[in-house]
Amino acid sequence: MELKSYQRAFLRSQAQQLDPVVYVGKDGFTPGVVSALDNALTAHELVKVRFTASKDEVKEISSSLEAATSSKLIAITGFTAVFFRQDPESSERIYRI
Repeated sequence: MELKSYQRAFLRSQAQQLDPVVYVGKDGFTPGVVSALDNALTAHELVKVRFTASKDEVKEISSSLEAATSSKLIAITGFTAVFFRQDPESSERIYRI
């Protein structure tokens, strides 16, 4: 599912109110980070990821996380990335895109 620009803008505006749920530390891209992001996306659909280390690899790690979790990378701002994955089975979707 490819998101249109107005959908990305809406999700970015919704993400401003969110606190980071997943943190990427000095180990960078690990199975634990992938699992944590996958669980958070299942529960929340829209998730912020904060990079506390590996700050020179934010774009690379973010695109790897996007592929590993089958989500969409909405935005990268500084050392924070926003991911979105709509739950296809839930009748109570938080974000109707």
